[in-house]
Amino acid sequence: MPELPEVEVVRRGVERWIVGRTIDSVQVFDARSLRRYTAGVLDFQESLTGLTVDAAQRRGKFLWLPVRAPSEAEPSRALLVHLGMSGQLLVASADQPAPRHERIRLGLSPAVASDGSPLPEQARFVDQRIFGGMLLDPLVPSADGQGTIPEHAFHIARDPLDPLFDVDAFHAALRRRRTGLKRALLDQGLISGIGNIYADEALWAARLHWAAPTETMTAPRTRELVEACQQVMLRALDAGGTSFDSLYVNVNGESGYFARSLNAYGRAGEPCHRCEEAGLDGVIVREKFANRSSYRCSRCQRKPRRARP
Repeated sequence: MPELPEVEVVRRGVERWIVGRTIDSVQVFDARSLRRYTAGVLDFQESLTGLTVDAAQRRGKFLWLPVRAPSEAEPSRALLVHLGMSGQLLVASADQPAPRHERIRLGLSPAVASDGSPLPEQARFVDQRIFGGMLLDPLVPSADGQGTIPEHAFHIARDPLDPLFDVDAFHAALRRRRTGLKRALLDQGLISGIGNIYADEALWAARLHWAAPTETMTAPRTRELVEACQQVMLRALDAGGTSFDSLYVNVNGESGYFARSLNAYGRAGEPCHRCEEAGLDGVIVREKFANRSSYRCSRCQRKPRRARP
């Protein structure tokens, strides 16, 4: 599933290629991609046509485009895009072949790049597994009173790359949660944008075991963990995200390559890079975690005496 860095890469592409343009037409090829939009396909098409994309915003794994009508000074709605397991939002010219698994197509008003060349006139939502989708959603005040957010994303906490992320508030909530650290990191209502891959990478960077009880975390250790999350995600952003197959691509159809520099995830049986550099014998081990896997170093991420799986 795309995690925060992958969605941020897409957001940046949308900001460059789509913001400021008007949606001239809307085609829906598969109504399942609108299952969260209860008003139906026809309403979605009619309501979205003619609106101008005002911005490209993100919180955690949620991406949305505030849109406004010509009569509106400020957007009151947003096109919420959830990539799910395999969703892609691609920009393309009309003469490019339709991609397999294209579900929704937006026709965009003409625009030119800084060099005078025409910009692609279509945005195509492609989703092989159809776990993602789109919906036109009212914008409501954020829970902390800072800005607005689509109604369907209201429950999502701020992510560690958000300038308004409150480390102290996160630490207090973390200690109250009384669960294992990895479960807490995957709780999008507590801290958003972190999935299985980046949770393992951040815990490795902070030298913390995935089952360490959250109530034992001190404020300095919580800060170290948040900083580890930030650094791992920033490195992933520099590489364009993490890609293991053809399902994740950015708006230009290019895959990210951060997977080549992972320290923990997917490296079972291989030496821990940190231990290896220090001349120690740490090995990455794979352990069962909630119907999936968790990866850690056998030496520098030791299991605590009291674990919360």
